[in-house]
Order: sequence, then C-alpha cells, then structure tokens
Amino acid sequence: MSSIQGQRRRKISPRVKLAFSVGSLEDAMMQAASIATMLFYNQVLGVSAALCGLAFLVASLVDAFSDPLIGAWSDRLQTRWGRRHPFMVLSALPIGLFFFLLYQPPDLSEQGLFVWLLCMLVGARLAKTCFSVPHSALGAELTDDYHERTSVFGWDWMMRLGGAVVLGIFVLFVIFPTTAEYANGLLDPNRYVYLAVMGSVLSASAVLFCALATRGQIPYLHQQSVSGAIAPSYLDSLKELWRNLSALLVNPSYIAVCLCWLVLAISAGVIAVVGTYTFVYAFEFSTEQMAARDFVRLPGVFLALVLASYLTRLLDKKYTVIATILWSTFMIGLPFCLRLLGWLPENGTTALLIAFFGIWLMGFLTLPVPPIVIDSQLVDVADDHELRTGNRAEGLIFSVRTFALKLSQGVGSLIAGIGLELIGFPENASPDQITEPMIDGLLFMMGPLYYVIVVCGVGFAFMYRIDKQRHEEILGLLEKRRGSVAQDEAGRAV
Repeated sequence: MSSIQGQRRRKISPRVKLAFSVGSLEDAMMQAASIATMLFYNQVLGVSAALCGLAFLVASLVDAFSDPLIGAWSDRLQTRWGRRHPFMVLSALPIGLFFFLLYQPPDLSEQGLFVWLLCMLVGARLAKTCFSVPHSALGAELTDDYHERTSVFGWDWMMRLGGAVVLGIFVLFVIFPTTAEYANGLLDPNRYVYLAVMGSVLSASAVLFCALATRGQIPYLHQQSVSGAIAPSYLDSLKELWRNLSALLVNPSYIAVCLCWLVLAISAGVIAVVGTYTFVYAFEFSTEQMAARDFVRLPGVFLALVLASYLTRLLDKKYTVIATILWSTFMIGLPFCLRLLGWLPENGTTALLIAFFGIWLMGFLTLPVPPIVIDSQLVDVADDHELRTGNRAEGLIFSVRTFALKLSQGVGSLIAGIGLELIGFPENASPDQITEPMIDGLLFMMGPLYYVIVVCGVGFAFMYRIDKQRHEEILGLLEKRRGSVAQDEAGRAV
C-alpha cells in the first residue's frame, strides 16, 4: 500500500471541502428553478397538468435507469485523470445547454410542447447524472473517517441547500418580480429567458469549477483493483455491475437507506409541484412573499453541519435521521392542516405571513440534517460492501440511491399532476375559476397526504444496522485485508 493510499482516515481541509461542495450549486440552481417548471408549462404555456406529470415520470424513468450504468462505469474507469473527473468535466456543457432549452421552448401545440418538455427533461437529467453520480462517489472516497464523512457531506449539503435558498430568493425577487400586469411574476412568460440564461451559465460553471479544483485529490482516492493487464470488456463490466448490485440488494442497511429515500422523494416530488400552486392560488402570495419560504430556510442551512455533527454523536446516525425527519415533516405540513381546519389568519394579512412562516422556520431548522447523515450512511455502506465482496463501488452505491430518488420524484410529479386533474384545476387559470373544493384539494395534498407518505418512509429507516461500533469493526477488518494484499503485491514485485 502506497503512503498516500494509507492516509485513508485523514482529515479533509476546508479548501477541499469547499471545492467539492461548489459542484452542488448545479443542483441548487435546478432546485431554485423547479418552483417554476410545472407552473410554466401548465399555467403559462397551457399543457395539461397530467401531461406535465407524465413527462416528469418518463424522464425520471429513463434517467433513473442510467444512474447505475454511469455509477458502475465510473467505478471501473481507468484514466490518468482518475475514475470520476472525466465524467464531471464532460457533463458541464450539456448541463448548461439543456437547462437553457428547457425554459426556451419554440412555438408549438400542446402535444408538441409535451414532447419538447419530455426531451429536454431527459437530456438535462442524463447530463446531470454524468456529473452528480461521480461527484457523490468522489465525496465518498475522500476519507474513511466515520465523523469526517459527515463533515464532507455537511459542506456539500450546506452549499446545495444554501445555494438553493439564495438562488431561490434571487429568482423570485429579480427574475420574476410582481408587476402591475402580473400579481405573481411566475405567470409572466417574458421573464423565463432570464431564468434560462442565468441557470445555464451558473450550472455549467459550477460543474467545471468543481471538477478542476478537486483534481489534486485524485491520488488520495480509492484505487479499484482490476485483474488483468488490460481494461475489462463491456460484458465483463456488466457482469461486475450485476455482482455488485446483487450484493447491495441483499444488504439490509443499503435497502433501508434507499427505501427511506424512495418514499421521502415521492413526498418531495408532490409538494414541490403542488406547493407552488398552493402559494399562488390558496394563500395568494406574491413572488416577494413566496421568497419568505427561502428566508426561513437559511437558519437551518447554517446550523445543518453543527446539528448533524452533534446529533450523530448523541443519537448515532440512524436515530438522527428518524428524529429530524419526523420533526421537520410535522412542522412543514402543519400550516396546510391548520388552514383546512380554518385556524389560520385570512389571506393578505401580516398575521398570516407571521403564522405560516414562523411554523415553517421551526420545521426547516432540522430539514437539512437527514440528507447529510444519509449520505454519510451510504459511505459506511460502501465499506461494508467492500468487506463483503472485496470491491469498492461508491459510484454504484450512490447511483442506485439517486435512481430511487429520481424515480420517486417522477412518481411524485405524476401524483401531483393527476391530483391537479382530479380536483379539476384548469390550465391558464384565472382567480374566478378557482373554487373552494380545488383549494381544499391543494391543502390536502400538502398536509395529510404529505404526512402519510413520509411516515411510511421513516419506517424503513429503522432497518439500518451500521452504528459507530460496527463501522469500527468493518474498518479494522478492511485495513488488515488491505495490508495483506499490499504485502502480497510487494512480494510478487520482488
């Protein structure tokens, strides 16, 4: 074992953590823009909500099935630039291009716009996969330290969520301001060109910067052992993918994380779509008032790393995930349940803003903690997988998690689209077309339905089995094995 490869429990410098986390600004931009996507195609361009939901589902299916292939490919790739960085660099231009085209469709019929939306979503998500899966695997490889991993992904999620907050505020205040013609700027078709240009440039730049700024870490990353003097054939790579995937799908800890993510992402997909409609039509918020949603997220973003580090030491990782998910879910869904019961102040009042966003502030304080800890759990699973199989498969491990996430987001968007159709929500809706049953339907999806889905997801989190003590045992066994392999290779070299 080389001296560099022996530094597996090293601390990671803030500079490296920052360089790695900048890549997540691409996802932050996507999150900030996502508030407008369904609304743009449905309410501005006139595509039915069900067709929009179907486009999101099909794109998610295509995208999701590509994730394990890209993950396994990046696990096996052998270049002087490492396993992850070639994918990251080459994804920058397609990410920027598809983002721009998504929000600048040509003048087409409803069916033509549906096809355009579908194609742009597929292209954008495939390009994103080529970056996000290797990027997550890169973070997983930086260190073996149990708590340092939480810090690495804490920085990443702080950038992702903090960037989404800042960019979301910018989008609502600057790109879609309230005007005399549009009480909510998201309904103004002329403003979407600014979103397209800003998002494409920022996303591509963040990806390229991350790839170039972390290239110095390549010697410290795990080196995949590949038998033979030449690179494996495509068939051999597929066989290796199947062996690793089969081992992961019987690993209870991995199944627990993925199923938890799966169900939670379905709920997130529903509320991401329906939430915008609810703000615009049920609470009649302006874009400036909607930005309060992002302001109340800021304290949680800044506290995320501290809370994640403290709670994982106090409760360990599994119970940190469970406790923070339950608290955040309860508080985020509460305003919608209260409005259903008639217990919130009237629209257009300062009291409503204080009550609504005061409750949300309490929920968003802990919302960033679960994804940080779950990503840290997945890296622990990678160690467990290596012990079981002898292979490092961070790319595949994170890709299957991403597979579940994207698939369920598509399901969530489809559920939201079908829900909007079931309550009879019209395209290009004017205020006089919105009835009380429609409003109640929006509130139901954002409150009671959200609760039910999330509670189902939390149940899977209890299946996770790797605590700190078990992880130390795994690392101890791995270090002995790696030392023996290094000695054998040195002996053969002599």
